[in-house]
Amino acid sequence: MQEQKTNRSVEAAYDDHVMPIWKSLNVPVKRASGCTLEDFEGNEYLDVFSGISVTNVGHGNEAVVEAATAQLEEFVHGCSYVHPSEPVADLAETIADITPANLEKSFFCNSGTEAVEGAIKLARKYTGSKEVIALEMGFHGRTLGSLALTGNKAYKQGMAPTINDVAHTAPPYAYRCPRCNGTRCGASCADELERVIGSHTSGDLAAVIVEPVMGEAGIIAPSEAWLKRVQEIAHNHGALLIADEVQTGYGRTGKLFASSHFDVEPDILTQAKGIANGLPLGAFTASKEIADAFEAGDHLSTFGGNPVACAAALATIDELQGGIVENARQNGEWLASKLETLEKDYDVVGETRGLGLMQGIELVEPGTTGPQNIAPRPDSELASAVSKHLREESNVVMGVGGYYKNVMRFQPPLTISRTQLGDAVEALQTALESVS
Repeated sequence: MQEQKTNRSVEAAYDDHVMPIWKSLNVPVKRASGCTLEDFEGNEYLDVFSGISVTNVGHGNEAVVEAATAQLEEFVHGCSYVHPSEPVADLAETIADITPANLEKSFFCNSGTEAVEGAIKLARKYTGSKEVIALEMGFHGRTLGSLALTGNKAYKQGMAPTINDVAHTAPPYAYRCPRCNGTRCGASCADELERVIGSHTSGDLAAVIVEPVMGEAGIIAPSEAWLKRVQEIAHNHGALLIADEVQTGYGRTGKLFASSHFDVEPDILTQAKGIANGLPLGAFTASKEIADAFEAGDHLSTFGGNPVACAAALATIDELQGGIVENARQNGEWLASKLETLEKDYDVVGETRGLGLMQGIELVEPGTTGPQNIAPRPDSELASAVSKHLREESNVVMGVGGYYKNVMRFQPPLTISRTQLGDAVEALQTALESVS
């Protein structure tokens, strides 16, 4: 008879046999449903992080499970780049219909990191150029190529990114921007990209890659003027704009894709996380002209476009379009107003910001001078303590992120109810009062 698992036995197995990974939320999960996690001791937790913005249509969504199960019973693997299959074909057609502008052809892979790597290869092949510009504080993955694009030393220490043709420009982080002093970064801030091209590149620019809302940086959303100017500068230099929507896509911001908030049509769009509600799947999508720069064999993935994951993705998109994206928009507006109240009421809340159900709460040390002498010093210790209090005292799972590790990340399943959101906000308020 198999030994009954406990929280501690699962944690011990991780300690003994799993390489060190991020465990700060530390809830051993036995099962999950909707917006609820359950551990091996029967404790239930309200999940407002959704596995880093993945289970957008809720844990254990019945339609997604049924679609994946039905495909499992047909066949599991045929390699979509050797044998055509119906789920892959249907998903590619669907993505062509729902993505912005004239994005028509997709390449399927297994993760967001792979999607970014593939998008960079495609941009280089299409333009014939090699250099790429990303944003400081941005995050695009942890493989050596995508890590070169990531603008955060914390992820790079001890590693040596192999893409040398990468430069970084300033993010639209208005709260700590020396030009904007708290107002949203506009086109004038985007002009920094022009300076970086002139001083940090050889002029052989293939792409500029941007997260429409920067997740790991601390839920930083630009203005429409900023993003439009970035695209204009990229195109003026013969480069493509890659929108990294790995975290922002599939309803997270109250629209299917965050790019749509800014009236910007990216040349390549990367996707993963919420695309299949937890099954491993990534994609990058481009116009026919750009996509056809790839020739057979230029890029392959043995497990990319797995038919089970693609079937789950099709069901996920159906669920999203059935009202869940609209729920994210409405509840996101309500949540933003509640978080604005926290910003007014608590000195330790420096700023709240975001789009849809992708909201950040930046915690600070009141009365201090922080980076660039603009906003108060970031308080990462407070953020860690608040997250722990939420988990241990209120059974609420909320992520912590941001460049300075001081931003509470509200990214629940998009199916969350107004009541559940209210419970999470109340728990956050209690935690702020208790810890600070």
